[in-house]
Amino acid sequence: MIDSVAEDFELPVTGGGTFRLGDHADQIVVLYFYPRDGTPGCTTEARQFRDLHREFVEAGCIVAGVSRDSLRSHENFKARYELPFDLLSDADEKLCARFSVIKDRKLYGKPARGIERSTFVFDRGVLRREWRGVKVPGHAQQVLDFVRTIPESGSK
Repeated sequence: MIDSVAEDFELPVTGGGTFRLGDHADQIVVLYFYPRDGTPGCTTEARQFRDLHREFVEAGCIVAGVSRDSLRSHENFKARYELPFDLLSDADEKLCARFSVIKDRKLYGKPARGIERSTFVFDRGVLRREWRGVKVPGHAQQVLDFVRTIPESGSK
């Protein structure tokens, strides 16, 4: 999958409308999957991407978060934490399935199914890097550091 052209997709996005990967074929796209709006780890991760957002933009990059939550939940989460990037709703789990981020796990000792925190970087439509089983502390900076290694990423 790395270094292969990504199949286009579209999902409903905060602010109305639809996010299509193909609409960003001339940019670097960071797509991060997270389990649920408002949970401690997801909030910390979103805030880290928020705090580095200007640097991502300066590197010619857009950031978007994806979870199974509704657009209403995403709108509230985005407003509460002043997130400057879009959140995509994958309520039917089609994109999650495509990227194999839905995992069976235990939650408080009981079986649960959810999103494994994962991040993907697309360079002008080509998947260049992925992180799976992400640990939140420092992850957004790690992604930014990688984006900065992509040739001509800072020239946009």
